Amino acid sequence: MQLFVKDLTVIDFSYLCAERGMVGESWIVDVVLSGGLDEQNMVLDFAKVKRKIKDTIDDIADHRLLIPTACSEVRWQQQGDRVWMDFTSAKGDIHLACPEQAFALIPSEAITFDSVNSFLKQALTQVLPNNVEGMTLTLRNEEHATPFYHYSHGLKKHDGNCQRIAHGHRSPIHIYENGMAATQWDDYWAARWQDIYLGSEEDIVPIETLSLSVQTQVSDKTHYGFHYQAPQGDFQLAISKTCCDIIPHDTTVELLADFIANTLSEKVPTSHFKVVAFEGVGKGAIVEKGPVAESI
Repeated sequence: MQLFVKDLTVIDFSYLCAERGMVGESWIVDVVLSGGLDEQNMVLDFAKVKRKIKDTIDDIADHRLLIPTACSEVRWQQQGDRVWMDFTSAKGDIHLACPEQAFALIPSEAITFDSVNSFLKQALTQVLPNNVEGMTLTLRNEEHATPFYHYSHGLKKHDGNCQRIAHGHRSPIHIYENGMAATQWDDYWAARWQDIYLGSEEDIVPIETLSLSVQTQVSDKTHYGFHYQAPQGDFQLAISKTCCDIIPHDTTVELLADFIANTLSEKVPTSHFKVVAFEGVGKGAIVEKGPVAESI
């Protein structure tokens, strides 16, 4: 007997890649369970599936930075509940010092669907009831026929897990200029924010003020330093300037949509823009800016 749940949850996270640097992602999770029936003549109650499996996945992977610990470019150390992480990529060195809940340590050479699948299944086998004899997880991207980007960020004012300084999303963007789909602007933002870190201007600090690992050898010439205190603790990051876009305010999806609309209005002040900016899968914000053409 099998029980399946499509679109059980979405994991919004970032991961480290030797070629791409820090990459924001959004993966949809499907699950199939097999086993005998319980006293309710069910493999597992749907409510329990959604609660227990989703809660476990969210707890260990969602809104975290996934680290491939078997990768030769990774160096990390932990003291108590604090982790220092150093990573070398083709896009520049990345250094972090954060509470342990900011990371998920994946025992693999690279972050892939398969490596994360194995990591999640190992944790889930500890929480499912005995009558569940088998489990299949499917991790997948949302299919997009239009441009999208990968961004990472952190929201220090958020009282949930969004406060973690390096988590991210894979997000489509739809822009309308004077009521018409403007695919050239979709392409522009998809290219501008491909594998980007969106840093808040007020969180920038001199590199020398950060308490990173002793292996850190970067400067303000090549890297931005970010530092803030949030409810979950002290978060610090140094990342190559070539991988960043500095935003003059917080990086909530509402303010990112507003930033995009303002930027476009500055480029073409005579046009009216409608920006539909997504944050991962199925959610986002809409902002309109600029003059509206009078109807005849």
